[in-house]
Amino acid sequence: MVSADNPPDPPPRGHVLLAPDRFAGTLTAPEVARHLAIGLRRARPAVPVVELPVADGGDGTAEAAVVAGYRRVEVEVCGPTGRPVTASLALDGHTAVVELAQASGLRRLPNGKPQPLTATSLGTGQMVAHALRLGARRIVLGLGGGACTDGGAGLVQGLGGRLLDATGKDLPPGGAALRSLHALDLRAMPDLSGVSIVLAGDAVDPLLGRNGAAASGPRKGASRDEVRILDAGLRRWADLAEAASRRPTRDRPGAGAAGGVGFAALAFLGARFEPGIALLLDLLGFAEKARGARLVVTGEGTLDVQTLRGRPSVGVARAGARADVPVVAVAGRRGLTGEQLRRARIQAAYVLTDIEPDSDRCKRQAGPLLEQLTVAIADEWLPPRGPHD
Repeated sequence: MVSADNPPDPPPRGHVLLAPDRFAGTLTAPEVARHLAIGLRRARPAVPVVELPVADGGDGTAEAAVVAGYRRVEVEVCGPTGRPVTASLALDGHTAVVELAQASGLRRLPNGKPQPLTATSLGTGQMVAHALRLGARRIVLGLGGGACTDGGAGLVQGLGGRLLDATGKDLPPGGAALRSLHALDLRAMPDLSGVSIVLAGDAVDPLLGRNGAAASGPRKGASRDEVRILDAGLRRWADLAEAASRRPTRDRPGAGAAGGVGFAALAFLGARFEPGIALLLDLLGFAEKARGARLVVTGEGTLDVQTLRGRPSVGVARAGARADVPVVAVAGRRGLTGEQLRRARIQAAYVLTDIEPDSDRCKRQAGPLLEQLTVAIADEWLPPRGPHD
């Protein structure tokens, strides 16, 4: 989305638009875009380059918005284990981009140690509350990369709600404590009339059951016994939350997203889901930035069957096709055939392992190797148009 009060300068004609996702565990999306830009400017100094790193609601979503022109706002909130963390949101006029991973993400766990029974989404609620205080009337909440399985109870607490046990005391944080939930006090929750909450992600799993939020607990460090504890807590939470909100939400697609934060957002915030990458490309102004481009370069760490199930690279490729601009991809590794890539609207793939077979070296030297890849991209897609190209 582009603010009407502060329209961006139009991109130069005949430019290359760099719209990569992160290389997980190796480079952030802005770092990938930066290395591609360095290589292309070296190979084709006369070709304008526009950097637009992308994300789909997980790690890097707020940063992608900042690179696209949003203002970074930092706020101290509660991390997933109760320790304070400094988290960033992105703001443009009355639109805010809030990333759950910033406050309640796996990368916020001290020493990376999971705490599946007690991890909380409280800090995410505090970030939403801060965005509201800044005047946001549309909040995009990215749900990827979370560390908690608390059904979004912490989100509600961060917005002023209270979760009480049978003695009237506030519940401790985390999904396990929800088994002792007795009552909700929502009187301090903000008035959200006139506020639109959009969840960036794919609406798939329900809150409970074999495909629910607790079932994904092992990815956050939960044992089988702990999964049962979490599911019982989420069931109790769903009973009281639905009675309080008067919204039957537990079985809605996406209620299980981010350890159940999707459930709380649907039940108490009146949120709605939109496909993560399509929503973010709209917010980042992809269509405007692709207009008049010679080429779009996207990419991610691994191009494989997961890519075809909705990762950002495919979203960028489809958006590029709609803009009638060819799209190529860079990656660390490739597990797709040429035909699969073409069906995904990716016209060619350039892979680090093609120039450095050692995978460990690829990770350590990913940036310089990406710069080398741009030589082949320039040769094949950016033929010189004049003596200075």
